[in-house]
Amino acid sequence: MIKRLSLIILTLVLSTSGLKAQEGVFSPYSFLGIGNNTFRGTAENRSMGGLGILSDSIHLNLKNPAAYADLKLTAFTAGITRNSVTLESDSQSDDVNFTTLDYLSIGLPFKNFGVGVGLKPVSAVGYQLESSTENQVSEFSGRGGLTNLYFSVGGEPIKNLKIGGTINYNFGDIENKNLIFQNQVQYASRELNFTDLKGFSFELGALYDYEINDKLTLHGSLRYTTASSLDVDSRRELATVQVTNSGDEFVIDEFEASPTNTEVDLPEMIAFGAGIGQIRKWFVGAEYEKYGAANFSNIAYNFGPEVVQKEASAFRLGGFFIPRYNDPVSYFKRIVFRAGLRYEETGLQYRGEDINEFGISFGLGLPAGRLFTNANLGVEYFERGTTDNDLVQENYFSVFLSFSFNDKWFIKSKYN
Repeated sequence: MIKRLSLIILTLVLSTSGLKAQEGVFSPYSFLGIGNNTFRGTAENRSMGGLGILSDSIHLNLKNPAAYADLKLTAFTAGITRNSVTLESDSQSDDVNFTTLDYLSIGLPFKNFGVGVGLKPVSAVGYQLESSTENQVSEFSGRGGLTNLYFSVGGEPIKNLKIGGTINYNFGDIENKNLIFQNQVQYASRELNFTDLKGFSFELGALYDYEINDKLTLHGSLRYTTASSLDVDSRRELATVQVTNSGDEFVIDEFEASPTNTEVDLPEMIAFGAGIGQIRKWFVGAEYEKYGAANFSNIAYNFGPEVVQKEASAFRLGGFFIPRYNDPVSYFKRIVFRAGLRYEETGLQYRGEDINEFGISFGLGLPAGRLFTNANLGVEYFERGTTDNDLVQENYFSVFLSFSFNDKWFIKSKYN
């Protein structure tokens, strides 16, 4: 068991650099603030529109820490997504494909509670933009984002009432580059902005199950995330550069501005949801999330008067169906069928236009291997933004996959 735990911890440490280094989004809107919000839950959550209401004995629900109270087997899970994005404006469109590592987590059950530790992305920056006038061409690019290392614990102090909490350490870096080429000027002007972010946040969660009768159970959920601040260390480099035909940049003259230290504010969030279903048979539920207004105005280089951060909200609807979870013969009858939809007001307003999202998702839970190990496959289509007022609409088609490996640790020896 110690060897297994050591391997899991080593995997989490090595994956930290992978989550930080990947470009978890390709979106012009990720230029603003600290990037686009990217975590939508596990593959199981995401297949049901992102619902964070349910818990069971073999899956991890990374959206509500109270779910660790139901865990009966050690669970290790990881998820990846393949994204195909079409960016559309009034006059043109472009296609981009990229792959992301979505999360990496382990959950451990104990006698009266469960704990979890893992990594997941919070926000991501990834864009390449170009604007041109008669006398000037400007190129903008960015990468990076914010990652979350968390520790959660959940228990059941009263029958059918589960509560839990999470400590998050948020960390990451963002790099933004602007290149300006002017007609009749030999060299280009380059501006580099480097931003390092770090800080703590906290989450609380509760789940309640009420048995209406022998078949029907009512599920309730409550989640709360505290408002928090991130320390921001910024530095800026200005340079005159020569850019070759292959894109290499050679510095001719360089100036580094004095570094600055400031803070940005992440908003509080409260979510509540309810659903009804038959245990290990079917479920349908809805959830509403409400966010305060974020404040990224201290990041001056990408947060100007055209950008407004307002209160945000999200509505989610989803569910699942299992023909017969314990069928001894038919594999098909043991498959979990999931579906959901979501509508999100992101709180971002740019050039007077609200940048909102609408998505629909479907998924399958596939039994695989021993001790309830399973694979979860899903697809999601969603739209972000608008083509009004010379903006861009992003059309995503995502295929995501996760594996949940289950085993029983901490087995008490029966013989000396």
